[in-house]
Amino acid sequence: MKFLFIIAPQGYQDIEYETPKKILQDKGHEVTTASTVHEATGALGGQTKVDLLLQEAKVENFDAIVFIGGPGSQTYFTDKQAHKLAQDFYNAGKNVAAICAAPIILGKAGLLQGKKATCYAGGAEMLTETGAIYTGNPVEKDGLLITASGPPSAKLFGEALAKL
Repeated sequence: MKFLFIIAPQGYQDIEYETPKKILQDKGHEVTTASTVHEATGALGGQTKVDLLLQEAKVENFDAIVFIGGPGSQTYFTDKQAHKLAQDFYNAGKNVAAICAAPIILGKAGLLQGKKATCYAGGAEMLTETGAIYTGNPVEKDGLLITASGPPSAKLFGEALAKL
């Protein structure tokens, strides 16, 4: 499968990015990283060369989209382009995933109305305000949607993605 990972230009969560990416690549999946800049900086200091700018991402080139959390993911809470990408993947019947704070992006894109979802505990209220049913589980799957709670669940999240 071909996965599109979306990371913040500054402050993406390094563990939430690197762990699922490695799990997927080790299982033979292809991971392409997109952001709004050509080189992104993680919250823990990681540097990532970005394969694709957000506006260049096309739904038909990938099987699933994954939004990575971290403090920088708030950049996408109000980003219409990120919301449209999430909606387009979902409407095309493709999996849409997010971890930590990033499930809030899916909520603000209108995808979590009445759906079971999880995120980092501090974001639970914001997530439920978007109509999501917050479970607090490490990983939650509801139909095409997969959400995870944060760095401690990065491995479980990667394994859930690999099972798609």
